[in-house]
Amino acid sequence: MRTVKLADGTQVPVLGQGTWEMGRRWFRRRREIAALKTGIDLGMVCIDTAESYDDGGAERVVAEAIAGQRERVFLVTKVSADRATRATIPEACAASLRRLQTDVIDLYLVHWRGDVPLEETVDAFEKLRAEGKIRHWGTSNFDVADLEALGPGRCAVNQVLYHPEARGIEYDLLPWSQARGLLTMAYSPIGQAGRLLRHPTLLEVARRHDVTAAQVALAWGLRQPGVISIPKASRPRHVRANHAALALQLTPEDLRAIDAALPPPNEKQKLVIW
Repeated sequence: MRTVKLADGTQVPVLGQGTWEMGRRWFRRRREIAALKTGIDLGMVCIDTAESYDDGGAERVVAEAIAGQRERVFLVTKVSADRATRATIPEACAASLRRLQTDVIDLYLVHWRGDVPLEETVDAFEKLRAEGKIRHWGTSNFDVADLEALGPGRCAVNQVLYHPEARGIEYDLLPWSQARGLLTMAYSPIGQAGRLLRHPTLLEVARRHDVTAAQVALAWGLRQPGVISIPKASRPRHVRANHAALALQLTPEDLRAIDAALPPPNEKQKLVIW
């Protein structure tokens, strides 16, 4: 498993696991837990969740999946922007810790930028870090101007939408982050609702390599330095297929074909939030 490093040297796998929509249906719970455990066994130990995913339901699924092996996992969760105040972040963090059945969160993100002053959110994060309740903090769905408003240094990761049909960050946000050593965590790296996986160019590239379009999309995103991908898979076989994308090396011809069909941006684009 390839890794990237946070500023303090902490190594994080480039391929992790997302949990959006997990915990919604009781009859899927055992399968979802089995999928997460399969990923952990394969080294996909960066697990991303959020308090807002099924009102904490996804965090509860994660807790069951990591029980007995918490020390192996790099655990990420998110506080909603409307709760990102000095008064409410500690409450939100305590609730996430209870649901996750752990005493520390490895990476705590603010889910998007809201109306709360950023300095207030940062102060609350730094207090949680000083108390040992979180190890790192970061952002989700922040653009360049939002990150500049944070000030230099302490933000560890910015989580954004990134896949071959959503390339807007390549114009400015991704190179800005790479130049500063700020890691980018790509959510929905194989798109949403399966549309990307039916794209004829990805299917053609997949045919040449005898892989799936999803594996092409993952390998495409993982080619970028400083990017962590967190695909959601609720079945163990899909987790294993995602892991296999690590071995896929796209050729210059493949990348040119994807660029021709799904071109990179040539101007600033509004950050897409899904």
